[in-house]
Order: sequence, then C-alpha cells, then structure tokens
Amino acid sequence: QVLLVESGGGLVQAGGSLRLSCAGSGRTLSTSAMGWFRRAPGKEREFVAAIDWSGGSTYYAGSVKGRFTISRDNAKNTMYLQMNSLKPEDTAVYYCAARRDVSLSTRDADFGAWGQGAQVTVSS
Repeated sequence: QVLLVESGGGLVQAGGSLRLSCAGSGRTLSTSAMGWFRRAPGKEREFVAAIDWSGGSTYYAGSVKGRFTISRDNAKNTMYLQMNSLKPEDTAVYYCAARRDVSLSTRDADFGAWGQGAQVTVSS
C-alpha cells in the first residue's frame, strides 16, 4: 500500500500562489494516475485536477482551469499542484490521491490511496 503525504499548504492573500506537493512512499507511483481533490467547509469533496501515469495527459475542474497546474516527477515519486491567482473560494483542505491504473480519472471512487490533506486558506 502506498502512503501519500501532502505538504505546502498555508495562508495566502487573494491573488497569491501556493504549490502543493504529494510525496509517495511504499511503492512506486510511476504506473498510477493521480489526482487532487478538495473539501471546502460545509461542502462535499470535489475534483480539482487529474494526471495520467506519464504526466502527458491532464484534466481540470472548470473552476480552476487556467489558474492551477498539475504535474508529477516520477523519479521523485511526487506530484504537484501549482495554484496561482488564488481566490477566497479556493479555501479548502486539499487531498492527493492515487489509483492503480495508468489512465486519469475525475471520480474519487476510482482512487484507492489518499493523503491526509493539506489546509489552504485564501484571505480576501
């Protein structure tokens, strides 16, 4: 079983940037599609971005497209989420996830491994 650990969350003003990292241990993630999800206060968890095993294919939620960039470094067993032009509505706990399949997915039910979450707070 892979262990996923997020880092890089914090407090930022609206318009600012943050980069989240998701480091895997226990097994290689190089054959796993991965994704980022978030849960805002009082709301259900929602899809943010996904990436296939190679990094050659990505997909974004409409609310973050053009502002967020998902990437991965298989040599480091790590995935990233670069978040620019942050808005107060981006405030949430962000979770990284991995699935035992090379193809990307936007459905949280398709992911079997999850990190503990990283808090991102955007002030207005």
